[in-house]
Amino acid sequence: MNDRTYDIFVIGGGINGCGIARDAAGRGLSVCLAEMGDLAGATSSASTKLFHGGLRYLEFFEFSLVRHALAERETLLRAMPHISWPMRFVLPLSKDMRFDSETPTSRVLTAVMPWMKGRRPDWLIRAGLFLYDHLGGRKILPATRTLRLKGSVEGKGLKPKFEKAFEYSDCWVEDARLVVLNARDAEARGATILTGSRVVSATREGDLWRVTVERDGVRSDHLARALVNAGGPWVADIVQNVARQNSSESVRLVRGSHIVTRRLFEHDKCYFFQGSDGRIIFAIPYETDFTLIGTTDQEHHGDASEAVCTPEERDYLIRFVNGYLADPISAEDVVWTYSGVRPLYDDGAKSATAATRDYVLSLDDAGAPMLNVFGGKITTYRKLAEDALAKIAPFFPEAGGVWTAGVPLPGGDFPVDGVARLVADLRAAHPFLTERWALRLVRAYGTEAAQIMGDAQSAEDLGRDFGATLTEAELRWLMTREYAEASEDVVWRRSKLGLRLSAEQIAAIDDWMRAERQARAAE
Repeated sequence: MNDRTYDIFVIGGGINGCGIARDAAGRGLSVCLAEMGDLAGATSSASTKLFHGGLRYLEFFEFSLVRHALAERETLLRAMPHISWPMRFVLPLSKDMRFDSETPTSRVLTAVMPWMKGRRPDWLIRAGLFLYDHLGGRKILPATRTLRLKGSVEGKGLKPKFEKAFEYSDCWVEDARLVVLNARDAEARGATILTGSRVVSATREGDLWRVTVERDGVRSDHLARALVNAGGPWVADIVQNVARQNSSESVRLVRGSHIVTRRLFEHDKCYFFQGSDGRIIFAIPYETDFTLIGTTDQEHHGDASEAVCTPEERDYLIRFVNGYLADPISAEDVVWTYSGVRPLYDDGAKSATAATRDYVLSLDDAGAPMLNVFGGKITTYRKLAEDALAKIAPFFPEAGGVWTAGVPLPGGDFPVDGVARLVADLRAAHPFLTERWALRLVRAYGTEAAQIMGDAQSAEDLGRDFGATLTEAELRWLMTREYAEASEDVVWRRSKLGLRLSAEQIAAIDDWMRAERQARAAE
């Protein structure tokens, strides 16, 4: 039995759980968070990796969701300029593109202008982009403009029939690193972070929750005044089978799959491709040498941890993008796939695409309070955490007020346009670093890259090189400061170096990390 009684116990180490833990700890509340695997081990490392307002959600009249998400983009950019940065999106126009027939916009347009036969007209897209530019109080990001694709770098690589496009702004984010940095900041403010720790039961005992956690076959009990269920795809299972509570609310599991190919375009802009089936996908510059294509929207049945990109989803994405590419791709061009399950609030929508992306926070206060988090999207995680604390705060009158807006995450204490300066400074202090190596370090660790490098004056000073510039010094940082325990945590979540490392190199990383853990345990 842990002798300490926490104010809040959080179940789930995805972006919502870690965001809530950080917010609560910063208000002076005592927090414990338990994650059954690795931080961001499920949905939060399998997103399309965008801070975006959700342009297509305007067609569902989700104006409030879009407005909040748009406003958050620049707030988040300022807090984490190392792992998030502005990106321009190119939306080629074509008369062949159609609405999803289930959207409210499609139904209105079909009733008013039946001769359009479900087409998504250019003027309507431009009107939507006007709203997109102005709903969220944009200050940093540039506005929408019209592009002529013929003869342009943006048009190169596309079929000649695409002559015109709109270009607008959204942002990229390293999703799994975002989760880890929130957890680190929560811990720095006093939170306890438990990884590899499954919550097996949670029971009300008077005014407290008794939470039983299992790690490596050993169980321990923790007491808390409030329980937050941020279990993501497992949120309903936690309500029913862990806390054994009744709830009329349910979650809708929607699988989003992605493929990664060789680099398809000679620039660093993203494409927003519309389909003739009413759906949209993105083709995004990825890890310098690759292109990320996604996502699908499929109802998911079964264990969320077993989600994979099916051959049918892979082929769907290939067909979709080939409708735009001058040089089509095939399954042989796919170097990696991944899939995540979005735990959407079940609002009764007919299709997975139409299901709301907004979040629902359900408070059960029939005894010690329990807050269940349904849905949400990565762009609004900070706002979700604020709203969660607004529901919990009345039980803790001593808690501080809102504080996270504008407060940088670890390594993010530099200007939005300061990456080039950090790279130059890092190379000046460590001349053996290549531009690409230094940029990778700054994009991952920001101002903390200098701490990882220490006083190294040669690559050898950083210890063993495991390949793709991953060294012992960086691995040791990831293990001691970022909760990494196995190679998968490092090469597929805290980085994507798995795209460049062989199976033998990854096995060597696992062996080294295992020996390092054993050495630490023996101390």
